[in-house]
Amino acid sequence: MADVTVSAARAAELGLAPASKPRGMVRRAWEVFAENKLALAGLGFVVFIFLFCFAGPLIYRTNQVNTNLQAYLCRPSGAHLLGCDDLGYDELGRLMIGGQTSLEVGLAAAFVSVIVGTLYGAISGFAGGVVDAVMMRVVDAGLSIPGLMVVIILSVIFHPTPLVIIFIIAFLYWFGVARLVRGETLSLRTREYVQAVKVVGGRPMRSVVRHVVPNAIGTIIVQATFAVADSILILSGVGFLGLGVAPPATDWGSMLSGGLTYIQGGNYWWLIYPPGVAIILTCIAFNFIGDALRDAFETRLQRR
Repeated sequence: MADVTVSAARAAELGLAPASKPRGMVRRAWEVFAENKLALAGLGFVVFIFLFCFAGPLIYRTNQVNTNLQAYLCRPSGAHLLGCDDLGYDELGRLMIGGQTSLEVGLAAAFVSVIVGTLYGAISGFAGGVVDAVMMRVVDAGLSIPGLMVVIILSVIFHPTPLVIIFIIAFLYWFGVARLVRGETLSLRTREYVQAVKVVGGRPMRSVVRHVVPNAIGTIIVQATFAVADSILILSGVGFLGLGVAPPATDWGSMLSGGLTYIQGGNYWWLIYPPGVAIILTCIAFNFIGDALRDAFETRLQRR
């Protein structure tokens, strides 16, 4: 102990700083993320929009179940801060309820597609050979399908409930996730710790779940962030075409579609601008976060 004390004192006399504890991956990732001001702004907006949509209705209470034709297209006022739509629904309360649907569908569809795509891509890349070739041809076939057309057809066939729309979006989106994870797996499967599992007789699935997937978590998280934005955009597109969730439920795309009916006949700006701005800003915010996370998980861009 005395030798250690002397060594530390000697280092201080020479002006040498003691060796600091290496920074963890999470800390380094946060430092890189925090340098991106647009990502911080996007994160702040995402927090705000969640509070607005889920905590807002607890403060600003409105009736979003029963119509009120007496308030038909009423202009913004103290009673209705953003006016009312053609059925008398309070537009600000409608924006909150529609945001709940959009965010829930976006998060759930992204979760399902990322889970399925990650497992499929990891198994394909780890197996290699004929298995990989066959599995990737399935992915290629899926990516060649015009996504919007399939969404429209499936939305017409099935009753467009939020749960159905979640699985429709996830059914189309997991192909891209699988291809990205498969490429990452092709690199990871040659690492020493993965080969060591084979040497000791470990099962391939154990290598995939315990070693390949955790080490590809950076790619998975980034893709999940982009998947949320894409899912919200897809739902908005479906809702804009009139194939969104059934009333009295709504989403931002359905609100935007309903507003276009009246924007030509008068200055009913509150019917179109709020949901349109909400869609654009929410998708941009998630994309900013995804860009920053991609930099944060890229080792070459992290500070040493």
